[in-house]
This record gives sequence, C-alpha cells and structure tokens, in this order.
Amino acid sequence: MSQADDIALAHRLADAAGAAIRPFFRARYEIEDKADSSPVTEADRAAELAMRALIEAERPQDGIIGEEFDAVNPGAARQWVLDPIDGTRSFIAGRPIFGTLIALMQDGWPLLGIIDQPINGERWVGAMGQTTTVNGKPAATRRCRDLDQAILATTGPQYFPGHTGEHFSILAGQCRDTVWGGDCYNYALLASGHIDIVVEAGLKLHDLAALVPIVEGAGGRMCDWSGEPLTDASDGNVIAIGDPARLDDVIEALACHGTHHEH
Repeated sequence: MSQADDIALAHRLADAAGAAIRPFFRARYEIEDKADSSPVTEADRAAELAMRALIEAERPQDGIIGEEFDAVNPGAARQWVLDPIDGTRSFIAGRPIFGTLIALMQDGWPLLGIIDQPINGERWVGAMGQTTTVNGKPAATRRCRDLDQAILATTGPQYFPGHTGEHFSILAGQCRDTVWGGDCYNYALLASGHIDIVVEAGLKLHDLAALVPIVEGAGGRMCDWSGEPLTDASDGNVIAIGDPARLDDVIEALACHGTHHEH
C-alpha cells in the first residue's frame, strides 16, 4: 500500500470516529463510578468499533492496537494504533480539547499519525517524510531562544508517578509559563507553534504513537526523557519540543535530582 492510500484510510477512520463521538458530546447523562455504561465509554467504544471495522475490511493483514478492545494480528509488522477519545476528562466536562488519535506503525516505529478534534473540526496529519498539516495547511513549530521564554504544557500533576513530578517541577521553574490540561491537544498546538514544550510520564502506546509524526513533521522533536526515539518499546515518559535546539536543556532539567538520589 502506498503512503497516500494509508493517509486516505486514516482520514476515513477519523471521519468515522468523529461521527460516532459527536452525538455524545455535551449530552445529558449521569457519570457512574463504574463508568461501564456511561456515555463517554459508549462513545469510546462506538468510535473504536467504527475504526476497527474499516481497518478489518480494507487492511485485513494489518494489526490493530486499541484502548478499548483486544489486539488484532499482534504479530503483523504494520499496526494501527487507536485511541478513540484521548482526554476523557475534557470530554466529560464538555471541553473540546480531547482528540481521536490514529497511528500507523511499521516494525514498532510510528509512520503516520492523526490528531482529530471532531467538535472544532480540526485535524492534524503527520506522515514520515512529509510536512504536517492542519486542515490541509502546513503546520510549523516555532523557535524558542531560551527555556525562560518557553511555554510548557502537561495534562496534570497527578500523572507524574514517583519522583517524576519533582523533575517536572524543576523544568517548570525554568520555563516562562506552564499550562495544565489538554492531553493530545497540547501536541497539536505545539505542532502549530503555540506551545513550546510538552512533557508527560507514563503514557501508553495509544497515547503517544500518533503524536510523533505530527510533531516531527512540523519541525519539532519527540523522544523519551533520555533523548531516545519513541517506539513501541518506550517507557511512556515523553518530551515533545517545538525547537530541537532546546532539547538538551529540557533533558538536563528533567535529569536534575534535586535533594534526593535515585537508586
């Protein structure tokens, strides 16, 4: 299959997911503690099932890794990685800054990614060797002269396990400002030049795979906290940076041990 064919299918997957999600957004419903039958879970499942049906019909040899259901063809070299609603809390709160994430990986490396915001009608598309686009127009990260000029973003302090939160705080202290919340939407805004750095810990593959081609195709870089490229074997501690010239500064800040010592 050509890259153009894969991108065309990814667009159709995003269309199908959005059509499944929109009826549930800002609908009146009770959020249950178990959440098994809450509309947000229904929306997740409906969107993922719609995408899976298209992939299974058109790419039966490919694998599928999704948040809601079991993996399909786990041994396949090509894997579609799906997160139907990344940003569940925003979805429940009626904030249109969640997204559908769609990635295609080859031998564990992300080749293609989409962040789709089905309420705002915004779609970022990144593919290996191509410039990232948002609604068909080129997206570009911005330059950042120094960390003290940088806007840093992350989803929330509760998502930093162990000492990782201390490391994040050291970095935040060196940046101009920190914005909280946003999930995948932060990476889209970084690709479009509105945010300089996103740092998170403990992401799953379905949270990160689609982001890599989008950020890198816009001129940024994504890696783990050691600076290594992100693959299906990564630990989920990620850095996205709009200006790669600042990457060493970020890695150095995150490596600071402060008053404690890691064992």
